[in-house]
Amino acid sequence: MPVNTRHLPALIFSALALLICLPVLAGSPLVENRQAPFHVGEKLVFELRWAFIPAGEAVMETMPHESIQGQPARHFRLTARSNAFVDAFYKVRDVIDAYTDTGLTRSVHYKKQQREGSTHRDVTVVFDLKGGTAQYTNRDEVRPPMALLPGSFDPLSAFYYIRGIDLKPGTALERPITDGKKNVMGRANVIRREKIRVSGKTYDTFLIEPELKHIGGVFEKSPRAKIQLWVTADHRRLPVRLKSKVVVGSFVGDLVSVTQTPAP
Repeated sequence: MPVNTRHLPALIFSALALLICLPVLAGSPLVENRQAPFHVGEKLVFELRWAFIPAGEAVMETMPHESIQGQPARHFRLTARSNAFVDAFYKVRDVIDAYTDTGLTRSVHYKKQQREGSTHRDVTVVFDLKGGTAQYTNRDEVRPPMALLPGSFDPLSAFYYIRGIDLKPGTALERPITDGKKNVMGRANVIRREKIRVSGKTYDTFLIEPELKHIGGVFEKSPRAKIQLWVTADHRRLPVRLKSKVVVGSFVGDLVSVTQTPAP
């Protein structure tokens, strides 16, 4: 396989991680704006590919609430895995668990189990809700607590918050994002409203493009790099397609399955 292709799964899943951490407008808690567009039991399945080559799948789930630091918390999970073909040269098995307060105003805990080729990480980010800090650990690596901007989200939780925001073309969005190692003000733009066809279905969507200045790796090395996300224009704000374009090619994730439960 070409050298660049070896990094295909990592690049796809990096693009996915970036897309789900799209920044959102600061404002009131989601539950005060309108009813949450997702409920416990929701499951979104994406087919991932590089150009026309199937590479694997990613699954996003809304899990039952849990208790974090003695307080009820929302729980979201992302799993990503390469398919049998890609496993032969770069096996990927990633699991991310993210927790927020019930009002979805900030992150309260974050875990990432990363298995990508020879890279194995077990990351935990513990949020000190009173002190306004977060501490990153990865196995034997323990970093000092880091000060957070108010209302900071981890990469996965931020995506769910954006689903409760009213989007309009031409709007600039921003929200502080942290992975436990750095805390940045993420920004994105709502480009336009358009209809697209995904997995045999036509969706009315908003196209969102995040800024990439805080992103390194292959995105930094690609002068014309672009990341795009299409979410439905209805109240569900379902992500139906994500796409990144970098120097080694185009990567796409299409929504292929949706399982939803009725509102409680």
